[in-house]
Amino acid sequence: MTLDPVQLAADLIRCPSITPEDAGALDVLQGALEALGFTCTRLPFEEDGTAPVDNLYARLGDAAPNFCFAGHTDVVPVGAQGDWQVDPFAGTQKDGFLWGRGAADMKGAIAAFVSAVSAHLEDGRNINGSISLLITGDEEGPSVNGTRKMLDWLKSHGEVIDDCVVGEPTNPDQLGDMIKIGRRGSVNGVITVNGAQGHVAYPHLAANPVPQLAAMVNHLSQSSLDAGTEHFQPSNLEITSFDVGNATTNVIPAQAIARFNIRYNDNWQADTISSWIRARLDESAGDSGYELALEHTGDCFLTAPNSFVESLSAAVQSVTGNRPELSTSGGTSDARFIKDAARVVEFGLVGKTMHKVDERVRTDDIRQLAEIYRRLLDAYFS
Repeated sequence: MTLDPVQLAADLIRCPSITPEDAGALDVLQGALEALGFTCTRLPFEEDGTAPVDNLYARLGDAAPNFCFAGHTDVVPVGAQGDWQVDPFAGTQKDGFLWGRGAADMKGAIAAFVSAVSAHLEDGRNINGSISLLITGDEEGPSVNGTRKMLDWLKSHGEVIDDCVVGEPTNPDQLGDMIKIGRRGSVNGVITVNGAQGHVAYPHLAANPVPQLAAMVNHLSQSSLDAGTEHFQPSNLEITSFDVGNATTNVIPAQAIARFNIRYNDNWQADTISSWIRARLDESAGDSGYELALEHTGDCFLTAPNSFVESLSAAVQSVTGNRPELSTSGGTSDARFIKDAARVVEFGLVGKTMHKVDERVRTDDIRQLAEIYRRLLDAYFS
């Protein structure tokens, strides 16, 4: 009998797996997978300065190609629990929706993964290869002890993933709206300008760093990166803070700090975007100099439309009646790590309520998503 994805999603929601806690979510998932014949391997990782995180790799079969479903069981905090209409960890079904933290992002999709496999097997179809699940508990957190380390483990153990679907909630309004075929890269920057503190009435005895940093930030934010590409929107730079830490009105501060983030398209790579930033700052820095710290949190990637993407698009259209848009919009996901190991796309539930109070998804959508994944498996292994 095909596994009910709504019931499994509710069981997962009842595990309050706020990053980095697992709270039994992987046990629930492992039990469902082992009942289908999967071999499950738990992969706990830890690193100095971060909390330990448990993860799960499960595989059915040992031949190639290896089709992988990837996702995360960890969720963000619920915020003010009193603002919720229901207990956020009760897995409540009401008004045609499944309510709870993680319903959309992304326990509903994980349940649909498992249901799709159970339906594929129940149909008596052959698996001309393998099906695997790569499930982390560290996507909503620092992403240090999760997917990246799992991929390293897979490589060291000769495990190869060929194609992957990440179950992030990609649809803006209704199921079938959008498949993500890539993501923009992301880099955070911190600019520090040092001056010399002094009395505002005696500026010649001080060096004010604020005007210089303001000029640099203005020049940076006014500089156009590009006009976009075939599959990507224009790259954008946003100033996220400008801090002096000065609580008085008669003191010239000794230091000023600004922070920014750039989301960049496939015109750029980590080294070229870094060079562009430094060149723009050098143009406006003046004689005092500055310090720059850059943190690259994800590379730009694109899975160009191909037969795999077309199979998913066809499955979505056959179930929902919608031809999905192929998009690279939005933020980052663990697909930014998986793209180095396999062709990867993202498709999941509707994301309107993810990370919000009263997170919820239509129960019919969960069942339809499971059917989409099943049809994709049928096509992939046909």
